[in-house]
Amino acid sequence: MHDIALALFWHQHQPYYPDDASGENPMPWVRLHGTKDYWGMAMLLKEVPEFSATINLVPSLLVQLTAYTERGAVDDHLRVSRLPADGLSEADMTYLLDNFFMVHPDHMIRPYHRYLELYQKRGLSIDSAARAAKRFTKRDILDLQCWSNLSWIHPLAFERDKDLAEFRKKGKHWTEDEKQWLLARQMKLLAEVVPLHRELAASGQIELTTTPFYHPILPLLYDKRLARQAMPEVHLPQHLDGYREDAEAQIRRAVEYHTRLFGEKPRGMWPSEGSVCQAMVAAVAKAGIQWMATDEEILSSSTDGWVSRDSHGYLRHPEMLYRPWRVEDKGQSLQIIFRDHAMSDQIGFHYQRYLAEQAVDDFLGKIEAIGRATTANAEHRPTLVSIVLDGENCWEYYPHSGVDFLRALYRRAADHPQVTPVRVCDYLDAYPATDKIGQLFAGSWIQHNFGIWIGHPECNRAWDMLHETRAHLVRQAASGEKTPEQIKRAWEELYIAEGSDWFWWFGDDHASAQDALFDRLFRRHLQNVYAALDDSAPAELARPISQAHHHPQMYEEPTSLLNVRVDGRRTYFEWLNAGHYVATGARGTMSMVADGRISDMYFGFDEQRLYLRFDARGGTARERLAGVDALRITFLAPEGFELLAAHPGWQEPILQLYRHDVPVTNSGLQAAADTILEVAIPFRSLGVSVDAPLHFIVELVAQDQSIERLPYEGAIETSVPSPDYELIMWQA
Repeated sequence: MHDIALALFWHQHQPYYPDDASGENPMPWVRLHGTKDYWGMAMLLKEVPEFSATINLVPSLLVQLTAYTERGAVDDHLRVSRLPADGLSEADMTYLLDNFFMVHPDHMIRPYHRYLELYQKRGLSIDSAARAAKRFTKRDILDLQCWSNLSWIHPLAFERDKDLAEFRKKGKHWTEDEKQWLLARQMKLLAEVVPLHRELAASGQIELTTTPFYHPILPLLYDKRLARQAMPEVHLPQHLDGYREDAEAQIRRAVEYHTRLFGEKPRGMWPSEGSVCQAMVAAVAKAGIQWMATDEEILSSSTDGWVSRDSHGYLRHPEMLYRPWRVEDKGQSLQIIFRDHAMSDQIGFHYQRYLAEQAVDDFLGKIEAIGRATTANAEHRPTLVSIVLDGENCWEYYPHSGVDFLRALYRRAADHPQVTPVRVCDYLDAYPATDKIGQLFAGSWIQHNFGIWIGHPECNRAWDMLHETRAHLVRQAASGEKTPEQIKRAWEELYIAEGSDWFWWFGDDHASAQDALFDRLFRRHLQNVYAALDDSAPAELARPISQAHHHPQMYEEPTSLLNVRVDGRRTYFEWLNAGHYVATGARGTMSMVADGRISDMYFGFDEQRLYLRFDARGGTARERLAGVDALRITFLAPEGFELLAAHPGWQEPILQLYRHDVPVTNSGLQAAADTILEVAIPFRSLGVSVDAPLHFIVELVAQDQSIERLPYEGAIETSVPSPDYELIMWQA
């Protein structure tokens, strides 16, 4: 049998979750995958030094890993984990009960009696967090804090650390000191991740590769029209201009960061989502990258189907897939390998249902069959079988986090007489590509197109928002009015927003419990561009992009017309039928607004005016708003209107209505502050009539910064009442 070179290539990636401008980090996945998959996958390879492999580490992941271990970074999950069990606020408790069971229950909860007991007590499909909280004791909370972190520690850590194993064996009734010990041990494991990869690379066992810095879809940065190559009928965003310099910056910065962290330049690259196009070849090669990888369907499309699978999955000209190719552009040259799509998917999606030894039998049997099929036309080179897939996501679905499968695979493959596990760089040094692709097809590793990231109305809207924000940044950078530091910070936020993951969750292809959070983070990074420049962000960035998914309204609608005298005094019957928003923050944000100045916002109308009322938390409106420069009401509909109430703590705040930044005269506005703050805005000043939409957000402003927002996410959405409004509401 001809020799087979097995190139196993693990892609390790997380998007950039933190909002550096506010200090918020709402997602724990870097830390949790760090102590399980990033640490554990490297340790499993270290057990079998004869097994060579390639690991791709995305810079956006590495930056966050080192932030935890070198700068003491904290995410929301970690902060709530560290709190004393009897010290959680209501918002913290809601966060705990909604987020501390976000694991695959069959393999990460059910094997542990106490965690399962808490999971069943929570009743996720039955009760809200508020109702479930009544069932949880201090001891329950403490145990849940421990288990939610403990289940994300790799099984090898318990084999190697007797103290950690004893901790897990105890199972329940831990003390606060024991919990803090666990969280400290978690950080110790996290601190080992980068040095462990550096050690394996230095020993020659693994090759470390990189990805464009914040994981953008490079071809779409070059030219969004490239999406039409695989999808001729796709509906594209309004703005189609390319950002070649951004693409090149993401590539260059990735190589520079990797070099600083690991002491040598990466030779290989996994382009984000395996996304490639002819236009990127020169920039990738110029950055010092010698080879990159993508999916077999790109090879098929680049060769007009000459290398392709039939309806039964059998390859035409299989020997042409299992070898490297060369692609050239503008005098630059790259080698490129194409992953076996089917074999990669076997590990990613299918072997989790096999017994470990049966899965390895099947895998090696298929590898042997590939060797037999390619022997005749191999041209005196070993058959290169490239298996490329995510290195963290599938193991939650495997028993024992995939340890049994991977141990058996590594050991048996290393001992196999016809299989040689290889680093890609070593194979290419020995057997460089001799076949050339004339024109590299523009596509990704998902159906050789970009349909996940562009074409859906939500994705297109996000691209247009990105474009408009970038255009503003370019104008400001050229104006010379901003400092170099401002421009640098603004570009950083824009590069983050170019990442693929935000677009992944828009549209109807994928959905998760955190869709709204991904939506908010994407828009926050765009808002941060404006903030870095000391400019006001467009109101459009306050409106969620995702429309196909349900966004529950966090407020009550008005039930009748109001009869309000604007005097700042709390008069119960005036506001009895008003709409009502309680400023308790959004689920998942915990206590960010727990100490806000506004506790409640009421809204409603008579036939001529929109009325707003603001109740202060812990005092009167005049007391609590005394240090606030302005209350700002931004209308998303009718678009372009903004009301500024300067000195909202004064008895008579100074009011000015603007339309597209131009003052509106004779506006007829009213406002008064005493116990409460009341504001009246005539419909005629807004240029709206019956049934016109009224969508708005409210912010408190101090020193030109928004310090509080109502509602926290989305907008209040109502409409100008019709003459029969009360009859309609009564019938409803």
